[in-house]
Amino acid sequence: MEWFNTFIKSYPVFLKGMWLTFELTAVAIFIGIFIGLFFAFLKISNIKILEWIADTYIFLIRGTPLVVQIFVFYYGLTSLNISQFLAVVLGLAFHNGAYIAEIFRGTIQSIDRGQMEAARSLGMNLKLTYRRIILPQALRRAMAPLGNQFIIALKDSSLAAFIGMYELFNVATTYGSNTFDFMTYLLIVAIYYLFLVLILSILVRYVEKRLSASD
Repeated sequence: MEWFNTFIKSYPVFLKGMWLTFELTAVAIFIGIFIGLFFAFLKISNIKILEWIADTYIFLIRGTPLVVQIFVFYYGLTSLNISQFLAVVLGLAFHNGAYIAEIFRGTIQSIDRGQMEAARSLGMNLKLTYRRIILPQALRRAMAPLGNQFIIALKDSSLAAFIGMYELFNVATTYGSNTFDFMTYLLIVAIYYLFLVLILSILVRYVEKRLSASD
């Protein structure tokens, strides 16, 4: 099969693109979790100005395309000479952070308030109550939607191609334009994305089981 021969011959450059895609996604998700958690706490703070800040951030991020946000970070911060990698990571992190914030907000608020009251009555301060009682339970409940968001972030990393990063999608389109055989290379890149999604899904499922076992 001709496409299989092309797959074998092109795997070295696709592997480099896949590793860059993985790096972009992993760093962005790591940062995005902290951003999401921060704005989730602002939303449940019961302080109007903090709630307004969180709502504004979430509205702006969810209301504008990710590719625009990446361009804003890349071209809007040119005076800081930020790299392509950092621009994409920041774009992905802040974009996914808005959705992660809503996931954490929902799972935190789903915890019975009686647990908070019981912990406070035992002498725990607010920070300790969240760290030991609320957040562990919220994280278990959030794993499934977080896993979906991580997969979306992985696929959204393909937008890095629009500022010239040589990740998976850019590798495919570059080779496709050079050989005038776009379909073959698009099929090949789809296989690599499916592989990455499979690995990510397995990792998320493993974490879910470990968290469930702790119950």
